Amino acid sequence: MAGWLRSLLGALLLLEVAAALSFLHHRYEEMVQALFHVQSQCPYVTRIYSIGRSVEGRHLYVLEFSDYPGIHEPLEPEFKYVGNMHGNEVLGRELLLQLSEFLCEEYRRGNERITRLIHDTRIHIMPSMNPDGYEVAAKQGPDSNGYLTGRNNANGVDLNRNFPDLNTFMYYSGEISGPNHHIPLPDNWKSQVEPETLAVIQWISSYNFVLSANLHGGAVVANYPYDKSQDQRFRSHRRTVNTPTPDDKLFQKLAKTYSYAHGWMHRGWNCGDYFADGITNGASWYSLSKGMQDFNYLYTNCFEITLELSCNKFPPEEDLERQWMANREALVAFIEEVHQGIKGMVSDENNNGITGAVISVQGISHDITSGDMGDYFRLLLPGTYTVTASAEGYQPQTVTTTVGPAAPSLVHFQLKQDVVRKPPERKASGTRTNNKVLPKKVVPRATRRGTQR
Repeated sequence: MAGWLRSLLGALLLLEVAAALSFLHHRYEEMVQALFHVQSQCPYVTRIYSIGRSVEGRHLYVLEFSDYPGIHEPLEPEFKYVGNMHGNEVLGRELLLQLSEFLCEEYRRGNERITRLIHDTRIHIMPSMNPDGYEVAAKQGPDSNGYLTGRNNANGVDLNRNFPDLNTFMYYSGEISGPNHHIPLPDNWKSQVEPETLAVIQWISSYNFVLSANLHGGAVVANYPYDKSQDQRFRSHRRTVNTPTPDDKLFQKLAKTYSYAHGWMHRGWNCGDYFADGITNGASWYSLSKGMQDFNYLYTNCFEITLELSCNKFPPEEDLERQWMANREALVAFIEEVHQGIKGMVSDENNNGITGAVISVQGISHDITSGDMGDYFRLLLPGTYTVTASAEGYQPQTVTTTVGPAAPSLVHFQLKQDVVRKPPERKASGTRTNNKVLPKKVVPRATRRGTQR
């Protein structure tokens, strides 16, 4: 089925919604109540957990949607949305609360599209990464809120400038043919990050996320990596140089998926700026160091983009319903993008999953690794690829596979033991208490210049 027709049918399904939603700004206590209300309405497909606390002690709550909440199902991808990283950019926070309520209500209604999405995807929604900053901004109110009021956390730190700088290491490594994926963290990294940043790094290290978006405000554009230009090492941080990743075409497709499903982002002219197709490479807009989306790509298996969703960082309540209607289909369509490319199991000759196996795609110098159970997920555009799985102590295996435009292709690897080297001991899968493993799972169904992210 053509992509535009699938999008049209999906949008028509969403238009069936008639439930009245509350379009209000939610302070911290109200946000928590809203999350627990959704959990109480859909107890069998939701779970609430905290990844840590903010500087002032507020929980960083996540609402999970899954047919097996709290459990990683083999071959089921993990997806996340993160909102309100900058405390005064609040639309993403409200949209994620609306999305949570919407997913629950439509699941209860039996909406086929939403039911399939929840059954085939483990969805994690964090409405606010910076609840302390939000409270500062909310006290000012939408009308008198300053451009930077509440942007930073309680320690005055911009959380989107607070992740370890792996770009610099990657650019240096590139000059000596080094890696640009799963770059190790510096030894002293914990002493250099804020509590909120530390919690997020530990979170994304504990779940094998495949796709993600973080929601911002101040412009209307879908921004993709790299955010940091290599030239930034030598020139002004405002220099704009297109800095693509090895997955540049894939990232453009992901960004366009959101932009064209959005009410007006794809038109390009928004907030006094023009972005063709409503998308931009981060560094070609302006170079940003120590940002979250580049960190996801360089440290984990996760492909993340940044969504700038409104010219007004703190829109008035009367504008929230219009914004929800403009973003609703895009929020759902972007989650569905996690189901593309290839996925499969990497196992040994006894069918035991191999954790940390490296999946390499010929011609794309960015690898991903298998998770705790040996399952892996590699986002790819339609085409034919030569893929290799390798692991210490095993002989690598290479296959050629074709990726279609719809569901991901299943590509399994069974690696033979390397007779020269003894394979390292591997811990039994499923030991994490916050990310339990389901045994014997059946294979699932197949902006303005100067705006600061």
